[in-house]
Amino acid sequence: MPSVVLGGLLALTLAGCGLFGSSKPKPTPLTPIVERVGVRQDWQTSIGKAGNFTFLPASGGPVVLAAALDGTVVRLDNGKEVWRTSAGQKLSAGTASDGRLVVVGTYKGEVLTFDFETGKPVWNTNVKGELVAPPAITEGLVIVRTSDNRVIALDAADGKQRWNYQRSNPPLAVRSVAPPLPFGPFVLVGMPGGKIYALSLQNGAPAWEGTVSVPRGATELDRVSDVVTVPAVQGPLMCAVAFQGRAACFDMQGGSQIWSKEVSSVAGITMDDRRVFIPDEQGVVHAFDRSTGASVWRQDKLKYRNVSAPVALPMGLVVGDGEGFLHVLDRDTGEFISRMNVGGGGVMSILPALGPNTVLLQTRGGSLMAVTLQ
Repeated sequence: MPSVVLGGLLALTLAGCGLFGSSKPKPTPLTPIVERVGVRQDWQTSIGKAGNFTFLPASGGPVVLAAALDGTVVRLDNGKEVWRTSAGQKLSAGTASDGRLVVVGTYKGEVLTFDFETGKPVWNTNVKGELVAPPAITEGLVIVRTSDNRVIALDAADGKQRWNYQRSNPPLAVRSVAPPLPFGPFVLVGMPGGKIYALSLQNGAPAWEGTVSVPRGATELDRVSDVVTVPAVQGPLMCAVAFQGRAACFDMQGGSQIWSKEVSSVAGITMDDRRVFIPDEQGVVHAFDRSTGASVWRQDKLKYRNVSAPVALPMGLVVGDGEGFLHVLDRDTGEFISRMNVGGGGVMSILPALGPNTVLLQTRGGSLMAVTLQ
C-alpha cells in the first residue's frame, strides 16, 4: 500500500488500495477457474517480514539476493542458502547487486553494502533521507532514491557521492518504492507531477523528460499524479503509468510520445511483443495494444485484491495479490489459466527470474520462493 508525503514530511495512508477514502473495499471473492497451465514451486525459504516497507529481491542467473525488515540479508544459489547476515539495524529498502556488491538501505538514510561472495560488510554511507525504494547498481555507481525524490549516485568502490539530482516537490506526492532503472548511459526515474526523467549516469543531469500525465483537479489531492512504478522498456520503446493519471508509451530514440491512455496505477506496468499490461488502482488488469494503445481486454475479477506488478512470461501473465494468491492470465484474452495459494501474508513483489517461465516472489510474511509455469 503506498503512502502520500505531505510537504515531504507527513505521510498519509491511501485507503482502498490507491483510493482516497475512509474505508477499504472488501477484496473480490475468487471464483473457480479451469486450469490450463500447471504451477510448480521450485523452492522456498524464510527471510523475515517486511513490516510497512516493500522489499524487492535481486536475481542474476541462479543467484538470488533478498533482505527483510529485521536486517536480514541473504544470498541463495539455486534456492540453497550460501550466506545469511544481519545488517545490525532495521532495513527499509533492498535489494541490488552487480555480482560484487549487495546493497540495501534504511529509513534513516544509511546505504549498506556487503561482499557478494562472503556477505561481509564493505562500506556504508548516509544520504540524509529515508530510503524506501531499492537501489540500483550500474557502471560503477550505486544509485539510490530518497523518499523526498532526490536521486543520488555513489561510487561503488567507496560510497562517496558522485552526483545528486533534486527537483522541487509539490505539496502532496505519492511515496515511490520503485528502484531507479538503468537504461544505457542513463537512469530512468519517475517523479511527482506525472514526469519521467532520463538522468545522465555521468553527472545526473536530465537528458530527456517525458510527460506521462498532467496533474488536474480543484484540490491538491485531486492534482496528485505521480509516476511511482518502474517503467517498462523493450528496445527503444518505454512505457510508464501514473497514479490518478494516464499511461503513456514513448519512442526513446526520438523522444516522442506514441500514445497515452486514461488509467491510474500504483502497482506497475509490463509489456510483451504485442501488449502493455497494467493493473489499475482498483486491481482491474488491463491489456492495451502496444502499437496504438487500443484496449484489448480487461479482467475485473481481482478488484480490490491489492494486485502486484505484473510479469509477462511466455506461458502467461503473472500477478500476485494481497491475499497470498498467484494468478496466471492468458495474455491474449485475460482469462484465468492457473492459480496458486502461496500464503505468506500477501505477495509483496514479483519479478521474472531463473528461467523463461519462472518468477521470483517475496511475501509480506517473509517467504521467498521461485515458481515455474509448466
